[in-house]
Amino acid sequence: MTRILFITATRIGDAILSSGLLDHVLGSYPDPRVTIACGPLAAPLFRAVPGLERVIVMTKQKGGGHWFDLWRNTVTHRWDMVIDLRESATSWFLLAGRRHVKRNWPGDGTPVHRVEEAAAFLGITPPPSPVLWLDDLARARARALMPDAPVLALAPAAAARFKEWAPERFAALALALTGTGGALAGAHVAIFGGPGDEATARAVTARLDRGRTHDFTGQLDLLETGACLSRAALFVGNDSGLMHMAAAAGAPTLGLFGPTDERVYGPWGRRTASVRAGEQVDERTRDKVKSSRTSLLADLELAPVLAAADNLIKAETTP
Repeated sequence: MTRILFITATRIGDAILSSGLLDHVLGSYPDPRVTIACGPLAAPLFRAVPGLERVIVMTKQKGGGHWFDLWRNTVTHRWDMVIDLRESATSWFLLAGRRHVKRNWPGDGTPVHRVEEAAAFLGITPPPSPVLWLDDLARARARALMPDAPVLALAPAAAARFKEWAPERFAALALALTGTGGALAGAHVAIFGGPGDEATARAVTARLDRGRTHDFTGQLDLLETGACLSRAALFVGNDSGLMHMAAAAGAPTLGLFGPTDERVYGPWGRRTASVRAGEQVDERTRDKVKSSRTSLLADLELAPVLAAADNLIKAETTP
């Protein structure tokens, strides 16, 4: 038995982007047992991880008290391997046979995708793609909810307003793709989002055919959402955790960007693509705009998004 402590992200998207690294490590040992430490938003992602012993939920506290709690919960064990993607000091005060504590990327400033950065951290080539561990309960829920027909999945909300494409443009995209002559003509539309995203979802669904539109916003847990997305003919969404979840679940995935950098946070995989608003930006400049309360994707027109979506769909149907 190999006991592994894996300390990963708070945000859902970052946790998914590091999942391929965990999957690779688990596959390298015949009998791995893993404890995962992460933030409360990401914790539900890991309930079906093979060899899971425990998920330690790290809720942020003043003065870094959450790191002390993690140490208290792990110091009594001897770990065969500690992998710390949070660059914390806690990992250095644990008994470990091998210890991998991530440091700042030592590159020359050239943008590096988070998946490649995680792989380089352990010297893994090629970078392992993100994965989504689904259980039977999540798959059964998806079978019950998703229509027995092609489905266009949309995620029109994001964690920050400045990353959101306008709801009316999501609706226009859905009408163009699923209407007569569209690449997904006759398909149903499913809307996904978390608690608090309902108003954005309603702004999209109000413009669509009610008989072929399904709004799951705020109604599903993360693995149920992932299982539903795995059944989609196409996913289109803003730069968000749901975008990374769709790609990890194997759905053809189109991500919409601006001003975040798709070279760093774009959806990962062969069946993915990105469209950005405006000129290329450097991820290091994001702090200058993250307080914006208005969308910074206003200049992203329908035409390039529709063209990118059409190309992804054609790639799926071309022998």
